[in-house]
Amino acid sequence: MGKKKVEMDMLHGSIWNKMVLFALPLGLTSMLQQLYNAADVFFLGHFSSGNDMAAVGNSISVIFLIVMLFVGMSIGANVVMARYLGQGKEDEASNTMYTGIWVALAVGLLVMILGLSSTSWIVEVMAVPKEVHEPAIVYLQWYFFAMPFISLFNFEAAFFRSKGDTATPLWALCLSCTFNLAGNYIAVGVLDTGINGVACATLLSFMLSASFLWFMLMREEGVLKLRLHKLTHFEWRKARAIVSIGLPAGIQGMVFGIANLIFQVAINSLGAEAMAGSAAGFTIENNLYCFVNAFGLAATTFIGQNFGAGNLKRCRRIFLVSFGWCTGLSLVVGVGGYFVSPWLLSFFSDSQAVVDIAMLRVFYVMGFQFINAMIEALSDSMRGYGWSLPPALIAMICICGERLWWLWYVYPSAPNYETLMITYPISWAITAVVLFGAYVYCLKKVVKVQTL
Repeated sequence: MGKKKVEMDMLHGSIWNKMVLFALPLGLTSMLQQLYNAADVFFLGHFSSGNDMAAVGNSISVIFLIVMLFVGMSIGANVVMARYLGQGKEDEASNTMYTGIWVALAVGLLVMILGLSSTSWIVEVMAVPKEVHEPAIVYLQWYFFAMPFISLFNFEAAFFRSKGDTATPLWALCLSCTFNLAGNYIAVGVLDTGINGVACATLLSFMLSASFLWFMLMREEGVLKLRLHKLTHFEWRKARAIVSIGLPAGIQGMVFGIANLIFQVAINSLGAEAMAGSAAGFTIENNLYCFVNAFGLAATTFIGQNFGAGNLKRCRRIFLVSFGWCTGLSLVVGVGGYFVSPWLLSFFSDSQAVVDIAMLRVFYVMGFQFINAMIEALSDSMRGYGWSLPPALIAMICICGERLWWLWYVYPSAPNYETLMITYPISWAITAVVLFGAYVYCLKKVVKVQTL
């Protein structure tokens, strides 16, 4: 059809209702991304061996770590494009898109090469039980082949998001997730190909989602119109702007992944049941938290455009709306999620021991998720101003530092799953306090519109 989409006006009018319209499709998109692993866990748990399910559960922390890098890097493209759109510089925003495509492919290919060359080492470092060793390597290798497509999809979604379109990436994920579900069923329910078949279906799904958004960009009009003859366009200045904002954002997301990865080693030492239960609980909390995260990302785009337009007063109002949505929604999700989790967990495993372990994670992580939501709102708002490094450093020091200390000095005295989970709300609380001080300092420094 090639008709122009209606762009969201982030510079004028009410904020809260536009933020809802922006965040809901974005939350659904993030949820569908999480369902890739959930679908793999579900089908392997019901049609394959427990070791295959445990292998996926063990891999989730590694995959989450890498995907957070891509999501963070794409935020850099989102902020730069939103800033130009706020300034009314559509040609500059369009040129940023082409530069962003090359950054996405470069990062994806680099991660793929590094990952494929170190898969066995990763599994060894994570102290994966020997019976789970081989399927864990197989699953990770398939995923590393998908990295360029995952990276490209996240950047493409960021391009659409910069002008307020969060619906198109959602449709892309709907299509690819439907394909993934069908592929998983055929792979293990019909062909009995085990973890190889499930991972292959997931790889093809990522290829489909990235290709769909590429096709939609080619059919766009205006600033997002993708013209093949302009793919040679690349500007180092814009690439540096994307990386300077996106890399710290990615590092901050990876900090959470690193913390989870460190804990995964301790979880692995507790046995296959702890691994499977933690994987199931992690999958549920990630899917329900997607909507909280979406309101934080909405603040990044809204503030990016308004900061570009020089409207600092509206930027502050956007933060307050985002903060209210993030914390309020996380409380609702935390309480509601705790009560529906036993039913949801029954889809992952028939083992009561696995369900009990998963419920411990749900209680300590989802029950106190509102603290993490404060971190989300503060960090994403600061990134909208271009302040991406401070929240990343704070998260690294406060979250990773506290959890490492906990593993070394507290966990050995009571080496069980519950002891591991208690540290989540503690590390979040410390980080939220320090980050709030950094946000106040950021506002004092932002006294005039900064040009890219």
